[in-house]
This record gives sequence, C-alpha cells and structure tokens, in this order.
Amino acid sequence: MKNSYPPHLEELFLKWAGEETESFTPLPPSGSDRRYFRISGATKSAIGTINHNKKENRAFIEFSRHFKALGLPVPEIFNVSETTDSYLQEDFGNTTLFDWLSTTRIGKDIPTDIVTFYKKSLEHLIHFQTEGAKELDFSLCYPRHSFDKQSMLWDLHYFKYYFLKLAGIPFDEQLLEDDFNAFAEYLQKADGHYFMYRDFQSRNIMVTDNGPAFIDYQGGRKGPLQYDLASVLYDAKADLPEELRSELLDFYISKLRKKIKVNESSFKSFLQGFVLIRIMQAMGAYGFRGFYENKEHFLKSIPYAIENLRFILSNLSLPEKFPALEEALWQVTKSQKLQQLSETPKLTISIHSFSYRRGIPVDDSGHGGGFVFDCRCIHNPGRYEEYKSKTGLSPEVIAFFEKEEEMDQFLTNVYQLADQSVQKYLKRGFKHLMFSFGCTGGQHRSVYCAENLARHLRKQYPVNIELKHMERASWPL
Repeated sequence: MKNSYPPHLEELFLKWAGEETESFTPLPPSGSDRRYFRISGATKSAIGTINHNKKENRAFIEFSRHFKALGLPVPEIFNVSETTDSYLQEDFGNTTLFDWLSTTRIGKDIPTDIVTFYKKSLEHLIHFQTEGAKELDFSLCYPRHSFDKQSMLWDLHYFKYYFLKLAGIPFDEQLLEDDFNAFAEYLQKADGHYFMYRDFQSRNIMVTDNGPAFIDYQGGRKGPLQYDLASVLYDAKADLPEELRSELLDFYISKLRKKIKVNESSFKSFLQGFVLIRIMQAMGAYGFRGFYENKEHFLKSIPYAIENLRFILSNLSLPEKFPALEEALWQVTKSQKLQQLSETPKLTISIHSFSYRRGIPVDDSGHGGGFVFDCRCIHNPGRYEEYKSKTGLSPEVIAFFEKEEEMDQFLTNVYQLADQSVQKYLKRGFKHLMFSFGCTGGQHRSVYCAENLARHLRKQYPVNIELKHMERASWPL
C-alpha cells in the first residue's frame, strides 16, 4: 500500500525519475542493518537504501562515483537525501553469482560459463585493487582507512568472542592473544598499498546482461591483494572445488603480472594467511548473526567454512608458527556441536516448474500432497518477441517480472503458504514437501516463481532444496 512507503525514498525517486512511484518492494534483509527497496515508476526503477550510518553511506557513495569514473561496473548513484541517510542507486536485478551458481551446478561440477564469469570478475577485481586505488580518498574509508594491525585484531577478536566462545571451543586466552598479535604482525609484512574491497564474494557480484556488476564495497580500505582473492576463492557456501580454486588463482596471477611485478611464491604464502583471517572474520559474522542474534540461516554457512578451514590447516606452510591459534582452529574442525550443523536436513523440498501442456509433475516421494500454483494469471513476457528466446533465468525476464506488481503479490501469497507449511513440517519431523509452478510453456513465469521460492526457503530454513525445471530441455538455445 502506498502509505507504507518510506516517504523520503519516494520523494528521492520522484525528484530523480520525474515520475510517480508505481511499485515499492522491500528486498530481503542481508547481514547488515541497511534496508533496501526496489522502487519502480512507469519507465524507471532504482534501489532505495536506508542506512543511518552516515559515514558508511558517504564511503559507498563516493567510492561508487570514483569507480564509475574508472569504467568499473558499479551502481550509479542517482540521488542522495540532504541528511545522507538514504539514497537511490542503479538496480542490477536480483540474480547474484551465488544464486546462479547454486541453481545450475550439479554437485561439484561448475558449468563452463560460470567459470568464465568468475574469471571476468577477477579481471575486474584487479582493476578495483590497482587502478581503483589511484587518487582514491582513503580518508573516506569506514570504519578504518586501512587493513592495519588494529583492523586485523578487530576481526580476530570478533572471531574469538562471537564464534569460539559461543561455540564452546576450548583455548588458552593468553596464548591465543599472543598468537593474534604475532599473526597480525606477520600479515602486515604483505604489500598493503592497494584497494581492498573487503567483501568480494559471490553474493556481492551481480549477474547482468553486460557481465558482472559489483555492490557492497562500503567497507573497502587500503590493504593487500590477497585478502579479496581469499574472500572469493574460499567463499563458504559457494563451495568451489579445489581444482577450480587453483585454476582461478593461476588466472588471477597471470592477469596481475600485466599490472605489477609478482613474486608468486611469496604471494601464495601470504595468501594462506589471509585465507585464515578471512575465514575467521566470516565465522565471527556467522556466530554473531547465528548464535547471538538467533538467525538460524547464518549457521548454515558454518559447515562449508569448516571444510575450507580443514583443508587450509592440512596444507598450511607459513614461514612463522602460531601454535595456540592453529590449535584453536583445529578444535573448531573437531567440534561435535558444529558438526551437527552439517547433518543432512530432515526435510527435503522439491520445487518444479512445468508446462500445463504436458501436465502436472508427479510426486514420486510416496508422500503425496503438496502445492500446485497456476502462474498463468501473471502477465506473460513470452507474448513479446524480445523475450521469446529467453527464460525465467534470463536477466531480461527477471527485470520484466520485477516491474510487475502482480508477480510480487503472487509470490508474497506463495511465501506465506510455504512458510506456514515448512515451519509445521519441520516441527513435526516430516520428510518431504513439494511445490510446483505451472504456466503455458514452462519457460518464463513458472521458472521465475520456482527460482524465487527456492531462494526464499534456502535463506530461511535448514532444508534440502531439489529444484527442477521440467521443460529445460526444450528451451530455445
């Protein structure tokens, strides 16, 4: 309803777009206190952001303008409130690299086009790190101008207090503090005169028609190259195979050599250390949001982080030793409490898209029941020539539906039914639940709805999602 809009965002949109707001959709919350909204008028759309941390806003806005001037694919800043607690930015859609990866991979196999996309993203990363650092005003950085020893100790203590202690991991307080200081001093020896994106991972890389686009660099600061590389290669839930990590590392170094001189053995040695501190920073966040704030879906990333940690510790060859730190990390990998988080979910949810021309999918689980949603009541992009060869996975079709208020209303109702059922199924220990979305051809509306329900449930519940598009083999090439 219109009176539920944050009025200052509506005013910002009117001043920028010159047209009234027609749809105003809250976006799912992330791991921060920022609030995002998709705002659309008759011909224009934008992402509205509300964040009362004005220093963080200033960093994001000015970084965006700086990177945009360098030709990097970051959002254009359309309008900023006088109080700087809200602003409008370019809308890159809903599909992140993580979404694309998680819905198309089969086990450990990563499709070739996604590998190519990763490599393109790494080329952009080098541009951020090297060219992006030139003439950047690092005094804008929030909360600190560089990834110095103080910043590192903040991350290490975050890990200690919100992960080790809350997970009940045993450690010697004084010896661990000594190792924290020594470890931070060791990492300070790496060349730290580049732009460090800080959170360069698959959820902050958007999939667009023009390739990768990048968001959420407001925590960027001066720092080493290896930290961002560690972030993307050891992104917990992306769960990249080790062979692909090695391929992407070699690709990154080959491209980096065209910009600066690289001592490969030294670079890779420091990379191990930055992988460790990045994993600890991420675990601190999972602990704070999961154990402390009781947001269960953050705990689902911990098993993947533990697998990364186990591999790194098994192959660790740092020139200096940090015995108390390494012992605490090994204890994390052995924790029974944390291992329980990796147990296979008791509830499997099957989600299908299908064509009514071929009939409703059969539930072969033996349980029967479930939901079938008829998407033919929604405006069909397949009626337009430019969308006929596309699918509900295509950025163009996604953008089409994001402007359709009836799609938003339809999915809101679907989510309410799904949440009620999943919560009850989990409580009663049921094993299987099925959702099916049908449309005329099983190519656009049903696919978009199935993808969005899968994304919604993955974020909210400890369940196993099986997503299948029944008409995929017949989609236009």
